[in-house]
Amino acid sequence: QVQLVESGGGLVQPGGSLRLSCAASVSIFSINPMGWYRQAPGQQRELVAITASTGITTYADYAKGRFTISRDNPKNTVYRQMNSLKPEDTAVYYCYALYGRGIWGQGTQVTVSS
Repeated sequence: QVQLVESGGGLVQPGGSLRLSCAASVSIFSINPMGWYRQAPGQQRELVAITASTGITTYADYAKGRFTISRDNPKNTVYRQMNSLKPEDTAVYYCYALYGRGIWGQGTQVTVSS
């Protein structure tokens, strides 16, 4: 059973930055793809960014230029650096991995507010 553990969420002011981490319980060499989704209150879960083991990464339009996803294979961890945060980025962020089936982390709250 693969487990994903997220960390790094919290409260940040508009224009600020956060880095989220997603640690997997297995080698992420065998997980393809991995990425992040988010869900705001009353909204459907939506893609933030997803990365394949080849390094090819796909970003949602709202994330391009502000968010960066990276994989640290020796640490079995995927990171997402979020810059220039806006109040509309407030959501629960979920790590996602495809490992035989889709697996979700428990989610981490990100609140952007002054």
